[in-house]
Amino acid sequence: MDKRKTNNYESVSTAGTLAQALPYIQRYDNAVIVVKLGGHAMEDASAMSNFARDIVLMKQCNVNPIVVHGGGPMINEFLSKMNIKTRFLDGKRVTDEKAIPIIEMVLSGNINKNIVSAINFEGGKAIGLSGKDSNLMICEADDPKLGFVGKPVTINPEILSNFLESDFIPVVAPIGVGVEGQTFNVNADTVAGSIAAAMKADRLLLLTDVPGVKNRMGEILTKLSISDVKALIDDGTIMKGMIPKVQTAIKASENGVRATVILDGRAPNACLLELFTDHGAGTLIRK
Repeated sequence: MDKRKTNNYESVSTAGTLAQALPYIQRYDNAVIVVKLGGHAMEDASAMSNFARDIVLMKQCNVNPIVVHGGGPMINEFLSKMNIKTRFLDGKRVTDEKAIPIIEMVLSGNINKNIVSAINFEGGKAIGLSGKDSNLMICEADDPKLGFVGKPVTINPEILSNFLESDFIPVVAPIGVGVEGQTFNVNADTVAGSIAAAMKADRLLLLTDVPGVKNRMGEILTKLSISDVKALIDDGTIMKGMIPKVQTAIKASENGVRATVILDGRAPNACLLELFTDHGAGTLIRK
């Protein structure tokens, strides 16, 4: 086949894809989209670059992304190097006085700045934050048995609103501050849901290592209502690590977020597929 014809076909196909995306670009014009990045997409260089390009393109299309990230595996690695044992209680990390400064260093320093650098490398203007900055996230202790593990009490969206009115893309580490200045480690899904609710986000995208919520046959359920989710939890279809994610989705929807999508962060262009195509990606949960 003639090379010019091949290139022309690819160009026409690309143009057609862009044309089909126009209604969705208009639909999300100036919308706030909170994206929680977690799982292996954070550890794979190619997946990280792909994610960063998605975020930059979203901002270029006048969509306002706020990125929230986790970092459990990296925290485990650093604590092990420091000979600090990791202990979990009901699936939550017990965080003592020795562990909390290491966790803050890993989340707010290492991981946060790597994501910021990846977005900047792709042409964006990312800036790293934690819940401590401008008292973005005021927390209280989740459970005394867990030590310095917090739950958000107050989200102050002013600093995020200022960034969204500019070209900057906020990247938030899940570290909160107590009323007496204590540092708290907070579940990243919980942080993302709380920020999405405070910002009245149009979408909360939870990027994970699974393609969505599945039924008993292993098929992806593309759309669920809150009542559907509760029924699937009750009958044991939704279990283990998926439960806190769907609970985050329920709470976000009940507090003003239009919809939450649980999707595979390892899939190429997952965010763009969800926002700008008919096909979508993952499982959408809304009222």
